[in-house]
Amino acid sequence: MNELTREVLIFSTNVNTVKAVRKLAPLFNGHQLISKWSFDLEDCDKILRIEAAARIPDEIINILRSKGFNGKELS
Repeated sequence: MNELTREVLIFSTNVNTVKAVRKLAPLFNGHQLISKWSFDLEDCDKILRIEAAARIPDEIINILRSKGFNGKELS
């Protein structure tokens, strides 16, 4: 039985409001490789957690930049 591999990617961001999350939501929801995503706006690093079918950190950073935000993958 083959199970779909999930990558978990964690980013620090400068996304700090619910309004900003709503701006990004359609891009994350519409991405074919992303199965789940969430922001922790309470965390000092404004953490973005992504579950995806592949390692796509550059794509995530580009999505953030396309809406005027910054992100950095945490190791």
